[in-house]
Amino acid sequence: MEINVEENFTLLFDKNNNVAYKALQTLQKECEESNKVYCYMDKLADMIDSDNSYIRTRGLTLIAYNAKWDKDNKIDEIIDEYLKHIEDVKPITARQCIKLLPMIAKNRLELKCDIVSALQKADISIYAKSMQSLVYKDIQNSLAEIEKL
Repeated sequence: MEINVEENFTLLFDKNNNVAYKALQTLQKECEESNKVYCYMDKLADMIDSDNSYIRTRGLTLIAYNAKWDKDNKIDEIIDEYLKHIEDVKPITARQCIKLLPMIAKNRLELKCDIVSALQKADISIYAKSMQSLVYKDIQNSLAEIEKL
């Protein structure tokens, strides 16, 4: 069944997070099969600057899922901005970002060093004690995954 990428992209901003999350899942699946979402890369880059952490997370996710289609090196242009989210104010967003980095590194090998460096330099002391070990573990897992590439 053909999905409406434009419609789903619009739904990423829906006030109802369940609706937005469903749209995100649909678009993620589409990214696995085709480059139809790639034309939204500039808009996805804007999303990672949103005040809303859910919107930031959706943008980070779809950028990573489009890494394999990134023939125009758009991720290279925004990688520094992307990597700042390793220390996002919201630990949940930071954790998502960290978990997505191996996907970017795998598809954009030339960014691997920048990604590894940013993960190694991450300051997890900015998070509540209860979150620090989780974020630390995510960083270690992502570094281990990237090491294998």
